[in-house]
Amino acid sequence: MEEYFDVLNEKGTYTGEIELREKCHKEGLWHKAVVVFIINSKGQVLLQKRSASKKMWPNMWDVTAGGHVLAGEFGFQAIIRECKEELGIALKKEELTFIGSSISTNLKGDIINNHFNEYYIANKEVDEATLQLQKEEVAEVKWINKEDIIRKIDNDYDGITDKQGCWQYLKKYYEWVERQ
Repeated sequence: MEEYFDVLNEKGTYTGEIELREKCHKEGLWHKAVVVFIINSKGQVLLQKRSASKKMWPNMWDVTAGGHVLAGEFGFQAIIRECKEELGIALKKEELTFIGSSISTNLKGDIINNHFNEYYIANKEVDEATLQLQKEEVAEVKWINKEDIIRKIDNDYDGITDKQGCWQYLKKYYEWVERQ
């Protein structure tokens, strides 16, 4: 199935153009991406290990779920779709807390990923043994303690994807929770 994205300008404004994923990545056209961190009552975050077949960050531990925002979608809709597709987790809009946004550019081979990113938290209890992993995307999942993920972030993204923006927002969220 071909994916179409809304094209944005370098300031994040919709241009009115819609392009295929491949064209956006080949030409470096700006588009939206989303990330969600599912955090349980123990403060642990659910991570996914990207499948070996992924073009970017294969076999690396990554955010709970994420992906591109399709043409016509809002970020929260993309998160709900991605969680269901990748992990079999049904999220509702009311369970999502928007925690921030950033821009990023990731280059890998012939892929130029220019993103306006949106970051979300979902506080939810999930039994990882019952998840339905999308094998093309996800190899496995695990819960990781707050202290361990912060150590990985602070240690130059040790063992996790180097998606700096999303990990820094997770760290900031944990700092905010501690102050409450």
